[in-house]
Amino acid sequence: LLELDQSTFVPAHRIDMHALLESWLPGFKIPRRSDYLAGGRWARQSFYDAIFAVSTNILEDAECYMALKGHIQRVRHNKEEDPIPEPREEENRELGIDIDCDVGEKKLSKLEKAVHTAKQKIAEADRVGHHIMEELFRNEKEVEEGDACANAISCYREAFSACAHVLELDRLAFHSEWFSDFYRRNYDALMIKSMLDNVIDNVDSVRRWFSALKRGSLSTAEKYNGLMGIGSQGSVVEDGGTDGVSLLSNPNSMPTPPTVEIDTTHLKDDLFTNPEKYGKQEILDEIIDAIIYESQARYKLRNDPLVRLLIPNPPGEYDFTIVTAMGVITEGKKGLELATAIKRMEEKRGVKTIRADTATARSFAFNAIKIEEAIEAAVKLQKPYGLVGYSQGAANALTAESLLLSGTPLQQQTLTDKHGGLVCRQLLFAATNGSVHGPSTNAKVHRLIVMCEDFFKYQQGYFSRALTSTVLEILNDSMDSAAFQKFMGGAQTFLPDGVKSFWREGQHLAHVPTCSIRGVLEDHTTPESLEMVCNMLTKQSGSSLHDSQVHVYDAVGYPLYTMNRNGHLLKKCYVGDSAIQRTHHWSPLSDEVEFVQTNRDIEHAIFDCAKDRHIFPWVDVNVRFGFIKYAKKEENEDTKFSTIHARALSTSSIQSTPK
Repeated sequence: LLELDQSTFVPAHRIDMHALLESWLPGFKIPRRSDYLAGGRWARQSFYDAIFAVSTNILEDAECYMALKGHIQRVRHNKEEDPIPEPREEENRELGIDIDCDVGEKKLSKLEKAVHTAKQKIAEADRVGHHIMEELFRNEKEVEEGDACANAISCYREAFSACAHVLELDRLAFHSEWFSDFYRRNYDALMIKSMLDNVIDNVDSVRRWFSALKRGSLSTAEKYNGLMGIGSQGSVVEDGGTDGVSLLSNPNSMPTPPTVEIDTTHLKDDLFTNPEKYGKQEILDEIIDAIIYESQARYKLRNDPLVRLLIPNPPGEYDFTIVTAMGVITEGKKGLELATAIKRMEEKRGVKTIRADTATARSFAFNAIKIEEAIEAAVKLQKPYGLVGYSQGAANALTAESLLLSGTPLQQQTLTDKHGGLVCRQLLFAATNGSVHGPSTNAKVHRLIVMCEDFFKYQQGYFSRALTSTVLEILNDSMDSAAFQKFMGGAQTFLPDGVKSFWREGQHLAHVPTCSIRGVLEDHTTPESLEMVCNMLTKQSGSSLHDSQVHVYDAVGYPLYTMNRNGHLLKKCYVGDSAIQRTHHWSPLSDEVEFVQTNRDIEHAIFDCAKDRHIFPWVDVNVRFGFIKYAKKEENEDTKFSTIHARALSTSSIQSTPK
């Protein structure tokens, strides 16, 4: 705008854009490029630095206006000071009514009875499950075929039904600590079961991937054991980790990988390549060791009956549709992310998937509109649906939900449709809180532009003013182009300012549970093409706990750096925080990254990840607790025709029978 070409106007009609902007923006001095060229009064200073500083100050002054504009343009269902919705059980407790203590002393309501029953069923199922675990390790086949195992599974199924009944009475019941803890345990158990099923059924290249993971985890353990002077024969960790403390309890700590974990003198090299030779419990232990990053999480999973019993959901098709929003680099509808897993989900459970036609490096607003279109298509199927967001797609999906909830009555209806609307969310390696890559790259680009400016200033003494002006015009035209501006709009999604405005205006449904998958890279899980990016993020963030794109602490389903009512609500919905995995950010990708695979990647089976684990456990756990229902069995057209034809034949035979 400042360099607007007005050469076709007569001098009297030309506008001094600098003076005009200064009149509109009192207190700001708009820099002129001529003052910063050779011979200008500020030739030793950077024009880009000056214009950048003015732009930053203008945006800071406009913050209040932008917040007010966003507030007015959207429907607000609640004020910031309104109380956060709570389960009715918690409301009763605040009134001094403790369900667990008051049983037998007074007549309980229907909900109170259901909550008390659900807690009892969970406790009883855990008691029965723990009772058979020791015997399950000794005589796996006999126990699995015996009555004790069937009884334990039956107890857990009763607990699932009891929890689903509580949800029918109070759809916010999953916010309660006891419910969210049981939900999370089931999600982790189904996650492990999904990978075990893939190994046993030899799905894709999962066996090869786990063999490589096992080799890599052993070499990593031996490497750190050697550094600390520990021999190759270790002992099983009994206290839940190196120091017994979860990584998330101290975000600033950088714990070393476990040094005493696996007995390397009794390795089963063919356990994953020939799983038929081994029991499920042996394979399950190796899967937990290979894929779960935190030693404390491994300890908990090994000792959880829900994991050991490998409880499947009953057969049948689900009344559900998936809407996917993929990462910052995607082909939208034509994308192939998780294609094999999505296909298997449809074949096994009848769940259709609609891909949102999001684009590469585009803004929240653009991609949110594309997701809205996909949601409208899902609503037409007259089934409940769930949102899957991968990387930047997670923030895009949450933005789409917020815009619909803040929009017209027709838009709001797509979220709360009579056929179910939005019932659950899944966030894969979510960039919902931005990425350290954003501000770091922003600072580097700033320095690069200033360095280039200094270089060109020096060249002004050797070239004509006409050539200098031409070069500047070319640079301005390229930076003013639509492609560049669209790219910059997409880059804003990784910056703190872009994420802050998104979370500040966000509104989300309180009755929708959120699940996630997060990963941490190690030497044997790092794609060779991501090594530089991985090292950059480690250096920039000061921690190696990331998946090469997003830090493990940032990849959650709620805002970390914007504190408001909606953020606290989303944190309560975040009940599916699964155990952190040893994997990389490109885990959902396969064909899309084939061109960057190296021989080392192929040797370590880097991209042969179990794809089903991104979809199946999330869908199954929500079916288990009643968020997703089974499809009603209806006669198809062939069955209806056969029934009608049989009735017609029966009628004709009766009429033709002589009396």
